[in-house]
Amino acid sequence: MKAITQKTTKSIFSIAITFFLVFTLASCSNKISFQTSSVVPSAEGSVKVKKDNNNNYSIDLNVIRLADPKRLEPSKSTYVVWIETAENGSKNIGSLNTSSSMFSKTLKSSLKTVSPFKPVSLFITAEDNADIQYPGSQVVLRTDRF
Repeated sequence: MKAITQKTTKSIFSIAITFFLVFTLASCSNKISFQTSSVVPSAEGSVKVKKDNNNNYSIDLNVIRLADPKRLEPSKSTYVVWIETAENGSKNIGSLNTSSSMFSKTLKSSLKTVSPFKPVSLFITAEDNADIQYPGSQVVLRTDRF
C-alpha cells in the first residue's frame, strides 16, 4: 500500500513539474531595452515581444521620462512607434500618449498592441501627424536588433 502511494505521489509531482516547465517556457517573452537617446537623454524604455497562439506578435512598450514632443527642437505634436520587419520594412504601430500620475512627476508612456509582422527592432520618432505611413528623420529612441 505504501509503495503505491509513493508511486502516485511521484507521478503527480512529475506531472506538476512538467506542466510548470511547459507553461513557463510557453509564456516567455523577449524584453529589450531602448538605447540612450541623444534627442531626449533622460528617456528610458523597454519593450516585451511575445508570439501568441495566432502567430501574431504581442508588443508591450513602456517608456519613462519622455519629454512632451512640443518641447523638442523642432517642435512636434506626437511620438509614433514603428516596428522594423525583415520582409515588410517599417510599420507604424501606434502613437504614445505621455502622462504623469498624481503621486509622481515622472512622465510615463506606454503602448500595447499586436502585429502580424515579426519585429527585428523597434523605434520611436517625433512626428507632426500620428497616422503617417513612413517615419520621419527625428528618431527619439531605438532598440538594438533582436
